[in-house]
Amino acid sequence: MVQTERIIQGGEELFLTAGIKSVTMDDIARHLGMSKKTIYQFFKDKNELVIALTEKKLKEDEEQMADIISKSNNVIEEMINMMKCSEEIFSRINPIVIHDMQKYHPDAWKQFQNFKSSVMVHTLEELLTKGIKQGYIRPDIDVKIIARMRMNQVELGFNSTVFPVAEFNTWTVQQQFNEHFNYGICTLKGYKLLNQYKNINDE
Repeated sequence: MVQTERIIQGGEELFLTAGIKSVTMDDIARHLGMSKKTIYQFFKDKNELVIALTEKKLKEDEEQMADIISKSNNVIEEMINMMKCSEEIFSRINPIVIHDMQKYHPDAWKQFQNFKSSVMVHTLEELLTKGIKQGYIRPDIDVKIIARMRMNQVELGFNSTVFPVAEFNTWTVQQQFNEHFNYGICTLKGYKLLNQYKNINDE
């Protein structure tokens, strides 16, 4: 593994458990067993490292989404698989990471916002349009409005003012939103299929 990748991975391991703000470049150097000077040869500061890590994660998420879509038989299966994929991602993320990124690393946060508004909204619009054609998603919904609503719903789930971390489990909040969304957009045919998949998963 090249040094850059190793440093990004080391940063990721520490950020995901402790948040970004509390981790120093010294911590990362110690964690990797290398000198801080070596890290500074590749990244001029922590902010640059956070941006590089965000880029890497978003690229991985995009590839994972494309993979799920290509392997699913219908839109309902896609939605359920996306949910599982999100669960894996969220279970690894300390909610403080999102908060720290918003507050202390605006460039990385902007990258995440751009990804959300372009790649994720576009993917969801395509998914909804396909679902309408397949007869699983209600034809009366406005795809552009619902796709944007869904993306902002995800963000709302991370808002610690609305859902304080001490009181709410971030993943449970996202799960509730997702269930509400899935059942809200389905036709009766889609609803039945959603229940079938859910029963398979619950058993």
